[in-house]
This record gives sequence, C-alpha cells and structure tokens, in this order.
Amino acid sequence: MTPLTEIAYAKINLALHVRARRGDGYHQLETLFAFAEDGDLITAVLSDQLHLSIDGPFSLGLKADEDNLVLRAARAMQSTFGVAQGASITLDKNLPVAAGIGGGSADAAATIRILARLWNIDLRDPQLKVIAANLGADVPACLESRTVRGEGVGDVLVPVDACALSRMPILLVNDFTPCPTGPVFAGWDGVDRGALAHDTQLDAILAARNDLEAPATALVPSIADLLCQLQSQDGALLTRMSGSGATCFALFDTVENCRWAALSFPDIWYLATTLR
Repeated sequence: MTPLTEIAYAKINLALHVRARRGDGYHQLETLFAFAEDGDLITAVLSDQLHLSIDGPFSLGLKADEDNLVLRAARAMQSTFGVAQGASITLDKNLPVAAGIGGGSADAAATIRILARLWNIDLRDPQLKVIAANLGADVPACLESRTVRGEGVGDVLVPVDACALSRMPILLVNDFTPCPTGPVFAGWDGVDRGALAHDTQLDAILAARNDLEAPATALVPSIADLLCQLQSQDGALLTRMSGSGATCFALFDTVENCRWAALSFPDIWYLATTLR
C-alpha cells in the first residue's frame, strides 16, 4: 500500500492579545492563527499495531513513547472510533521544537487527519474536533490549519475572512535560544491593553500586537535582535514574534523580497514560505 502523507503546517500567531489571568491558571487570549504552507511531515501506512518513528533535522531528543502527542492522537482515534487496525507512522521533524509555531500541536492535528484518511473516517466527523481539543489548546486550530481567530485559551475558534492574507510571503526565523512558555506567561505584566480587532486586513493586524513579546524578550534578548533585523529587510510589511516565542516572522510584499531577506540569516534556522 502506498503510504499516505500529511503536512503538519507551521502555526503562526499573527497577533496575540493577553486579556486576563483566569482562575484556573490559564490566560484569556485573543489571537489570529495563520498557517504556513510548510511544516513537519507525517507519513502513515496500515499496520497490525501502532508504531511511531521520528526522523528529520529536529528529531534529536524526541521520544516515540506514549507521551508523544502523535501517539496520543493515534490512541485517541483508535479508542473513539473503535478501530482495530494499527498504523506505522513516521514523523519528519522539520520545525524547531518548542518554538512558538505549534510543532507538537500541528503534528497531533496532522495525525488525526492522516489516520482519518487511512482508516476511512469522515474528516467532517465532529468527534475529530473533540479529540483535538482534548490534546491541547492549539490542536483544534491546527486541525483546521487555516486562518482563524482564537479566543478563550485559543481553543474557541471564530471563522474570519482571510482572503487578504492568503499566499502572502512570510519568513520565519529562530536562533535556537530556549524560550520556555511557562516563564514567558508568568512574566506578562497583567495589563489588559485592549481587544483584538475582528478585521483581518493588513492595517488592522499591524495595529495589533503580541503581548508576550515583552516578557519573552526579557528572557531571551536575542528576540529583539531578530525583530530588528527582520524590520530592516526590504519589503517587510509586518514583523512580530509568534506565540510565546522564540520564533519571529515578517510578512513581505513579494516572494522575491522574502527570499532575499532569508539570505540575511545564514547561521540560524529560517523558513521562507507563504501563508495558506
């Protein structure tokens, strides 16, 4: 049987407004999720049992054990739909780990999609969204992998008109400096700086912000350097950090300017791509 493949599209928070700390320890968020055309790659074929192998440039240190989100997604699919078959799954890890671009969440979401195809489960079945929500706050958005507004802890998804963003060139950069999510959120100053507009035109997104940039930069000063370097590139329209960091990005006016800008980051990870 020919293996099935599914891209785990890189997630980008074009904006991220932190509105309040909640009583359950989480934060009330408003964010605009977007997704790149590229990411990790999931491959799957039918097998008697579930098996996961991990390859790729960022596979070092990742374990194919029961705590891995890919296997957790696969087990949940089996249990929910009563699937007796297994699958041999390969994760090609092309995206940096813990980088604010949804790596693990995107991998879990891609696993749900590919196993639905492999096991003949309707991709429109509402139980897929339930499985995604149980795996993590970003997994439902990654399951859709299209531009969408996120509220709550990012798990309440509100459709938006994103025609103006589709196919826009984007450059992602990350210098591999660790930027742990917990301390970044803990460093938020607690100031509500206002709601995220529902408008998805570029001008509205430019007027938005990422409220986690300041605490992330306090922990990882090189984030400020990356943002400054991105801002200096010809054709850069919007420069911001994604999620809780440390990946930064810039939207560009043309594919050519995006590709030229990538040459300014020869010694760190970068991805020159387009929004879906």
